[in-house]
Amino acid sequence: MTQRQIQAYGSWKSPISSDLIIAGTVGIGQLALDGETVYWLEMRPTEGGRYAIARRRPDGKTEDVTPPEFNVRTRVHEYGGGAYLVAEETVYFVNFSDQRLYRQSPGGDPEAITPDDGRRYADFDHDRPRQRLIAVREDHSSAGEPVNTIAAISLDGRSSTQVLVAGDDFYSSPRVSPDGSQLCWLSWNHPDMPWDATELWVASLDADGNLGDSQRVAGGHDESIFQPQWSEDGQLYFVGDRSGWWNLYTWDGQQVRAICPQTAEFGLPHWVFGMSTYGLISPEAIACSYSREGLSHLGRLNVKTGDLQEIQTPYTSIASLQVQGNRAVFIGGSASEPTAVVQLDLDTGTYKILRQSTTLDFDRAYLSTPKPIAFPTTESATAYGIFYPPQNPDYEAPEGELPPLLVKSHGGPTASASSTLSLGIQYWTSRGFAVLDVNYRGSTGYGRDYRLQLHGHWGIYDVDDCANGAKYLADRGLVDGDRLAISGGSAGGYTTLCALTFRDTFKAGASHYGVSDLEALAKDTHKFESRYLDKLIGPYPDRRDLYEQRSPIHHCDRLSCPVIFFQGLEDKIVPPNQAETMLEVLRGKGLPVAYVAFEGEQHGFRRGENIKRALDGEFYFYARVFGFDPADAIEPVAIENL
Repeated sequence: MTQRQIQAYGSWKSPISSDLIIAGTVGIGQLALDGETVYWLEMRPTEGGRYAIARRRPDGKTEDVTPPEFNVRTRVHEYGGGAYLVAEETVYFVNFSDQRLYRQSPGGDPEAITPDDGRRYADFDHDRPRQRLIAVREDHSSAGEPVNTIAAISLDGRSSTQVLVAGDDFYSSPRVSPDGSQLCWLSWNHPDMPWDATELWVASLDADGNLGDSQRVAGGHDESIFQPQWSEDGQLYFVGDRSGWWNLYTWDGQQVRAICPQTAEFGLPHWVFGMSTYGLISPEAIACSYSREGLSHLGRLNVKTGDLQEIQTPYTSIASLQVQGNRAVFIGGSASEPTAVVQLDLDTGTYKILRQSTTLDFDRAYLSTPKPIAFPTTESATAYGIFYPPQNPDYEAPEGELPPLLVKSHGGPTASASSTLSLGIQYWTSRGFAVLDVNYRGSTGYGRDYRLQLHGHWGIYDVDDCANGAKYLADRGLVDGDRLAISGGSAGGYTTLCALTFRDTFKAGASHYGVSDLEALAKDTHKFESRYLDKLIGPYPDRRDLYEQRSPIHHCDRLSCPVIFFQGLEDKIVPPNQAETMLEVLRGKGLPVAYVAFEGEQHGFRRGENIKRALDGEFYFYARVFGFDPADAIEPVAIENL
């Protein structure tokens, strides 16, 4: 056994490089089944962040479906999702550059079936009896706030569309019953977000596809509904959180019945379209994924008895579950396995990997094993996180030295930290950093009450939890309390900037397209989130005082540590002026500050060279601030006032 080298934390050489991460990694999303063929989306950093549809044929061959000049991504709600549908071997998809809907028949080239008219589409269902698609439509063709509806798109060559449902601010999940006689959908209105309050509606469809009278089946002010789905015998299934947890329910046309009450989450926050956590095996059985204490499980649920049997898999993260008979396909991942498209035989429990997001061509001894933790925080509450200690089989630190800690603040803020293998986290731990991924109050996975605790307290409770998580580890001698850093993107970037401004816990931080000015965000963001802050902060402009109190930009005099900003210049969700305004203030104060802007990037970075630059640049920044020498040659970042 080779003797370990003595080297300071942060200076360890690691095989998990930024080049390896972008060159060998693709993002996998939105699965679909069509006969025996499995489809999925791949986000490819090496192709400029392009989204391509790929498939695994029954003969085992994997191939691309969409040509290289197409990027399958919708901008409905700006976050997108649900950008394609496969029906009878024909693929329908939205192309990012023009937001038009395309049809690609077997062996053919894509052809546009909607005009370039400022209308966007997402979340499709195939209305077979009438040869049309049903979709969510977002109309940007006129001035003012875009108009969201549910529309039908003819597939008979006329390219005509018909609005079926209108009047609410938002819609999702339009689904036609198997016999074509009914349509269900979800809707909600400002200032609610879909994880706060949604309504499930059902209406009859006549022979021409016109809607009859509609009725509300479930949902309302205090309930969030997720993923309605019809069974072959006309039962309507859905996930609702009326009990305080997202559980499965069914509606038989007369009454709603809970199938299997559990203190577990069978649903997800509806940030993007096309998410799926369950599928119908038969009229009597459902395959479902659910989350307990931050970990995913797969189960088989008896609809009549409510008996839930766990299906053993090695995966602690399960997403985009699709079911067809005794076959389930999902995106699975674990602490030691990268995300992959997994096919499972529900009768035998055997599974096989159809596509992995990355190939691990290094020794897994370099991987840090995540440890779920719970820790006390303010208001006598408990918060949660996932702790990753430093790990590298080639090195150990000098005696008495403690590792620097990087606290990760996830976005959303209703998202959650995942225990799935993240090479982006292992990049840090294999170089000698400890990492804490915090599930602060407001995160998903711990019930409705935990999720709603952030209402009225954004910029306070999330910040408290990140700071107290770091202190918890420092007090136990697991990390160096003088080398604590915090990093986050989007809403996590806001938490990061608040922590650096309003607390003295952290010594440095990185904001990736983070919010610094809540008032500017309230006045200059897209429709989907334009009233989000009403719940998280308070109604604007009535509570403008709170917006100013909790905006780091107005309190830069309290900021006294180095910050680096990473920003996409085409970001419509958090515009660049949020970072640039704060940058000017920090320059004037003489604090060490860096700004890395990316042309062509929006909210989140998708191009390989920019992902690399952001990861290496943040590491370089902390190396200069905390005073250690990276083992690798990293392109320097220009740091002012250092």
